[in-house]
Amino acid sequence: MLINLLSGESRILKIQVQIPVQICYFYPVPAPEKKTPVRKKAPARKKPVVKAKQQASFSTQWIVAIGALLLILLSPFYYGYILKFGSATWRWIMDAGEDTHYRKYKDFNIHIPDGYTVYGIDVSSYQGRINWKQVKAMREGDVHISFAFIKATEGVLSVDPYFQRNWREAPKAGIMCGAYHFFLPQKSGVWQAKFFLQTVKTEKGDLPMVVDVERLYRTSPEKMREQLESFIKTIETRTGIKPIIYTNLKFYQDYLEGYFDGYTLWIAHYYQPKLLVSNKTNWKFWQHSDKAHVNGINHVVDFNVFKGDSTEFEKLLVP
Repeated sequence: MLINLLSGESRILKIQVQIPVQICYFYPVPAPEKKTPVRKKAPARKKPVVKAKQQASFSTQWIVAIGALLLILLSPFYYGYILKFGSATWRWIMDAGEDTHYRKYKDFNIHIPDGYTVYGIDVSSYQGRINWKQVKAMREGDVHISFAFIKATEGVLSVDPYFQRNWREAPKAGIMCGAYHFFLPQKSGVWQAKFFLQTVKTEKGDLPMVVDVERLYRTSPEKMREQLESFIKTIETRTGIKPIIYTNLKFYQDYLEGYFDGYTLWIAHYYQPKLLVSNKTNWKFWQHSDKAHVNGINHVVDFNVFKGDSTEFEKLLVP
């Protein structure tokens, strides 16, 4: 602001006065907040000692339960009864609708008759090169291979090309073996026996020698039996052990029954739950399938059971 004061004509006094001006700003005042009264926390309650004791008791119960379970799992009772019962129950479920005495074994891909404990196979060059360790290691349930009959010779000139290898390698794997000769009725029984003995040397623990007779080859039944008897007597005289006779059920019933009753029989009769022969028949081996799948063998193979337990089987071996 300027104020002019006139004092006379000759002098003009100008006074400049500055008055500070203060600018004020006004802001809206918020409404007062309502204060919520603070609640005092109640003093923490101590847990009753009873719960602690209950927890300790609960832990002890768990320890006792686990200990009891371990004792059961590690006890013979578990393996002798509980596990066996569980396995049998599962097997019963899997075999629902099948003949309980003639069940399918998936790994072997065949039905195996019930009531036997000693199992085996028979092989020739037809099966090719065999891994006998895999054969021995194969198992499904209680079924595993304990013995093998191995083709050695045929007629008076033919030696199976895989005989020597099979005869050497199978026993190394822990399989008990026997050798068999494929009999030709039109050839001399004596010469066939000599040829067989020249090729095969049996030892203690082997199965007795076997003669495989299953066809007449245009020979009369009488001539066949004559040559077969010559073969058997020659083997028995040279080794002191009666050979086993292998044949199929029909051939036995038609041409052999009643003629060689003093000899152990090995009979082929396929895809049946039972071997349909008289109780008087002196059979010990039954070839019940020719389509088994066995680890270590790249072709189907004949499967056999032994009539008797392991003790009876050992009695049959070469002393």
